[in-house]
Amino acid sequence: MKFSKSALLGVLMLGVAMPAMAQQRTLTINSDASDPAPKAAIDALIADFEAANPDVNVVLNLFDHEGYKTAIRNFLTADSPDIANWYAGNRMAPFVNSGQFMDVSDVWAENGLNESLGSAASSMTIDGKQWGVPYTYYQWGIYYNKDVYRAAGVEVPKTWDEFVANCQQFQAAGIDCLTTGSKALWPTAGIFDYLDLRTNGYEFHQQLTSGDIPWTDDRVKAVFAEWAKVLPYTTANHAALDWQDAAALLVQGKAANYVIGNFAVATFKDGGMTDDTLGFMPFPEITPGLPRAEEAPTDTMHIPAGAKNVADAKAFLAFIASAEEQTKMNETLGQLPINKDSTVGDDPFLQAGFDLLSTADGGIAQFFDRDASPEMAKVGMEGFQEFMVKPDRVDAILERLEKTRARSAR
Repeated sequence: MKFSKSALLGVLMLGVAMPAMAQQRTLTINSDASDPAPKAAIDALIADFEAANPDVNVVLNLFDHEGYKTAIRNFLTADSPDIANWYAGNRMAPFVNSGQFMDVSDVWAENGLNESLGSAASSMTIDGKQWGVPYTYYQWGIYYNKDVYRAAGVEVPKTWDEFVANCQQFQAAGIDCLTTGSKALWPTAGIFDYLDLRTNGYEFHQQLTSGDIPWTDDRVKAVFAEWAKVLPYTTANHAALDWQDAAALLVQGKAANYVIGNFAVATFKDGGMTDDTLGFMPFPEITPGLPRAEEAPTDTMHIPAGAKNVADAKAFLAFIASAEEQTKMNETLGQLPINKDSTVGDDPFLQAGFDLLSTADGGIAQFFDRDASPEMAKVGMEGFQEFMVKPDRVDAILERLEKTRARSAR
């Protein structure tokens, strides 16, 4: 059989190309980043990683949010990817404790991540080891109406005592000091988390939400005692309100303060607030000198124990931890980078959040329904709402929460 020169050249070129193609390695990522902004962010990250690592082909498998919660429990056991996204703190603990997430302390040590990702290090650490890399979070805190503050003649408080004193002046002016919408329960958890973090600190809060401390402990009762101080000044019909309804009260000047996450800023501004009328403050100090912990739900990436391409998976974790990539991803996400050397845009609330979280020396909590077990989260948030309506039932509520904890611990 004879070949033309062009055909022979094609065969020779194919013979050269095939070994190069065969050398390309596959890195498989499973993720629930299926919404438009998260998908755009992870697509851009993968494109950057492939450009920097042309010998790696990244395969991305996307799941919807709810489906992923079940899928991850299956694929970690049966058909493990090389990278899986998840969440920090107690949400990752079951996978760590069952040996399904890999220890990546070497990635942290070799890339100086204890320094650059220091604000989230505690939430990624179990038994002194790191089990993944965080790449985005967003702050909670107190959003307030500056016009209401000016009209009432009060200053932004630094301490809880100052906050409660302000509440008396807001009440005299016919304004709710604190608003929330607890119809969906979860907004109450943000208030509880901050009260506990400021009263007892991060380590105690983690132990409580992980089920290691009884809900009838005097230190827990102290949290509810602090909460009771502001209940007379809180929007009375909060149990009938969604969080957006409570946001409208802040916009209209019928409420002064709202404990909520940064996602609410768009709702406040859609209602007509501007940077001149909307303010943000850290949750005030309760126990003097307690290291300042913050509430910041954190998305993370992990290497499953069954990963086939561990070397490239570790390279990917180091890549996503970099200041440049975290800056780019979070510009798309509209959230905050964790790397302290990253930058944020000119949005004043993102800037305030970046400063707040980057300087949190007490730890980063993940939000009650992430830090607690699903059963404890449900019963806990039901109890928080009930307490806000009927604070005199506090002992019965805590007994019920304690029974749930004890049952879950068995």
